[in-house]
Amino acid sequence: MKHRIILLGAIAAAAMLSGCATTIPQGTFYTDVTVPVSATSAADSANLKVGKSTCKSYCGVVTIGDASIEAAKKNGGIKKVVSVDWKAKSILGLVGQYECIVTGE
Repeated sequence: MKHRIILLGAIAAAAMLSGCATTIPQGTFYTDVTVPVSATSAADSANLKVGKSTCKSYCGVVTIGDASIEAAKKNGGIKKVVSVDWKAKSILGLVGQYECIVTGE
């Protein structure tokens, strides 16, 4: 019984510590973050358009969609990119939605 408790504790600690050094902040149970990718200066920020593109992941086994910058530019009618952000939302790593957000003219 004591060995099972130690084993379960080691597994729990490994799960909590995994993913600590990722490029995108990830929660073990839930993730909902937006991080910058790139940015430039815009001449007139009042006339900026926003385009988004998304893809979804299921159990880390199947991923579908087009979350590229080009797809986001097309969806927003953007010719000149001012900034690019990346949004990630995941629940227990089972279902994830990833979004590219492009702002531009």
